[in-house]
Amino acid sequence: MTYYIYMLTNKGRTVLYIGVTNSLENRMAWHWNTKKNSFVKRYNLNRLVYYEEYGDVGDAIAREKQLKRWGREKKNDLVRRLNPKWEDLYVRMFGASMRDPSTSLGMTA
Repeated sequence: MTYYIYMLTNKGRTVLYIGVTNSLENRMAWHWNTKKNSFVKRYNLNRLVYYEEYGDVGDAIAREKQLKRWGREKKNDLVRRLNPKWEDLYVRMFGASMRDPSTSLGMTA
């Protein structure tokens, strides 16, 4: 099984969210369809800007914890290395936007 650590941000790149999952597509759908008062919804974190793949869940969780301890500029540098334009990688990977309610994001994680 593959595990992912991922970073979400909003249009203005003012907030970063780091998480871990075994299905990026399902987790993004879950974030987008969850309650209005969730952190992701509150800050409109609808752009997948970074991810890493792991074969071991322990390694993925350790990396997530490591990244969460980093300062903001170090996180920004990491994103810029993979994704210099801060493009929405969700669109590239799954052909849809988390911001488009007409796409089929009704899955659950």
